[in-house]
Amino acid sequence: MPGTELFGNEERKEINDVLETGILFRYNHDQQRNGIWKAREFEAEVAKITGAKYAHAMSSGSTAIATALAASGIGTGDEVIVPPFTYIATIEAVLFVGAIPVFAEIDETLCLSAEGIKAVVTPRTKAVCLVHMCGGMADMDALIAVINEHNLVLVEDAGQAFAASYKGTYTGLFGKAGSYSFDFFKIATAGEGGVLVTNDEAVYRNADSYSDHGHDHIGSNRGMEQHPILGFNYRISELHAAVGLAQTRRVPHIVEMNRKNKNLLTEILSQTEGISFARLADPSGDSATFLNMFLPDTEAAKRTVDELNKAGVGGFNYWYVNMYHFINQWDHIKELRTTSKLPVQLLGAPQNYAELDLPKSQEVIGRLISFGIRVTWTEDEVRSLAGKIAECAKRAMAPQVA
Repeated sequence: MPGTELFGNEERKEINDVLETGILFRYNHDQQRNGIWKAREFEAEVAKITGAKYAHAMSSGSTAIATALAASGIGTGDEVIVPPFTYIATIEAVLFVGAIPVFAEIDETLCLSAEGIKAVVTPRTKAVCLVHMCGGMADMDALIAVINEHNLVLVEDAGQAFAASYKGTYTGLFGKAGSYSFDFFKIATAGEGGVLVTNDEAVYRNADSYSDHGHDHIGSNRGMEQHPILGFNYRISELHAAVGLAQTRRVPHIVEMNRKNKNLLTEILSQTEGISFARLADPSGDSATFLNMFLPDTEAAKRTVDELNKAGVGGFNYWYVNMYHFINQWDHIKELRTTSKLPVQLLGAPQNYAELDLPKSQEVIGRLISFGIRVTWTEDEVRSLAGKIAECAKRAMAPQVA
């Protein structure tokens, strides 16, 4: 968790700026805030790193992807292609804007594949909600070709891939809109927060209003602002934005150290027969927040997890059994267990979510173990960790005695 490793005077200074004004709300109160606008500065810092024309901070990565979908015109009855490997907020966002998720295969990039999209796209498909997982990026040339061929809307959930890029373009900026998460577990944290990015002014204007009850934010009297569209409260506070601002300024350093530590870990582990790694569509654009390691098969991965636990090696995820990141454990999605009816329950879905056949995704995630990269590791710590992982994997891959 790189961001949380580096809390210090910078974060305290930004928070104190807000506390001294007493204005925790991101809008209006111009006189009392004495020029302190942390949400605006946070947005500007994100735009500076990514090159986005527009950035809009919100209360979470979840609200950011929901707003990105809505601001891009995705709504009730629209079929949206989604991956089975993502934090579940992606699927929730599609459902709660009224759209209908259609699950497609991922590949060794850990993201949707062009072949996966081709296999499920129909004349009813409206959009692709692409998720860039575990610090890397999708194979964008191949995906864009399919998306353009079928005239689909692309919305990107780059919640785990802030500061990752593909051939010079940052994740989140290939389609209509994209989103980043700044929750407690990301490369930079606001505690809770998210940012929508786009190069489309109309999408930005929609997002700006949609995320604040439809306000147009014109003028200095909030109670007299116009409401061009319906919206809801997805606002970020100035306190959260203050933390996000300080953390985002740290990101270039974090990425530099992440890559150094990940490269050394990869170099050492690559010497162990049977270990391979997730494919990076553009290695030069890796944010390096995770080392994504493959074992030869699911059983070897499970045994490796057992060995890691026995050895007391922490800091890893085996997503195959994770309750929130892989479809195997999403029984509430498969059964559409809700407190109130969703459009998908009235309109129907083109897939039976309880009986999905996604063999490639099952094979990829079954073999995958991800290790979080720490920015504060010393070289000795990296070498020690690599040695422990290698030994655990070797024991797991040794011939099994009946």
